Amino acid sequence: MKLRSHFTFNRQQRSGILLLLLLIITLLSIYWFVDFTDEDTFDTSSAEIVAAQKELDSLRLSELERRKPKKYPFNPNFITDYKGYTLGMSNEEIDRLLQYRKEGKWINSVADFKKVTGVSDSLLAELSPNFKFPDWVTNPKPKTTFKDYKSGKGYVEKSFAQKIDLNKATEEELQQVTGIGEALSKRIVSFREKTGGFSNDIQLYEVYGLSPEVVQRTLNLFTVKTPKPITKINVNKASASDIATVPGISFEMAKKIWEFRRLREKITSFQELEKIEGMTERKLQLIQLYLSIE
Repeated sequence: MKLRSHFTFNRQQRSGILLLLLLIITLLSIYWFVDFTDEDTFDTSSAEIVAAQKELDSLRLSELERRKPKKYPFNPNFITDYKGYTLGMSNEEIDRLLQYRKEGKWINSVADFKKVTGVSDSLLAELSPNFKFPDWVTNPKPKTTFKDYKSGKGYVEKSFAQKIDLNKATEEELQQVTGIGEALSKRIVSFREKTGGFSNDIQLYEVYGLSPEVVQRTLNLFTVKTPKPITKINVNKASASDIATVPGISFEMAKKIWEFRRLREKITSFQELEKIEGMTERKLQLIQLYLSIE
């Protein structure tokens, strides 16, 4: 194919070819020398943007904190296998605690919990702020001098070693307490035989006819040293009738506990039961002897 000379075209055609070449050269120049990249005009370092970002971060952290499971105060003496697992304790640490409690001993301080379980300092620092011990442990009263109304002489509260085992006390020994005669001593022994033995000193308050003052005088001379093991009932699975078998808990109170659990689907801490009308601290302590949370 032979190329035609430029001069073989007429004037109008030559003008068109030149115009096309100029257009191509112009477009190539624009392509090579002009920067078409978009310039980012959004300044993320401005004060308004930084303030808005901080507010969004704060809202996000608040929402994450709200979604975290709430931690309720609890008595470490009543930690179950499941509760210990959720708290991050190892099986060995849980077993040491349960064995300690089976021996009838009590955890009365953070130091006791550390000594018995052997948990790490980091885990103890996380758990201990939620420990809740009874008032008589956290705010112990000074040893009181009691007055014996028979002799008129005062006496100082005895130590644990000096006291007589309440599960082995005879009627005659119980009658040494001011305010306990033949009838009440028989009633205490009958209550003990009916329940298979005392598991905790607090059960003495459930003996009919014993006033709180007489119970306090009794516990100055007697205490439970050989506690009766109790097969606990899971409160999250128990019926109202099951809960009513707890000594000192009426069917009406058992029904309130059952309805309270149904409304919340599950009870995670005994302290939640404080919200129930008619629930006293003494009843709550008694319930914890017979019920468990799993």
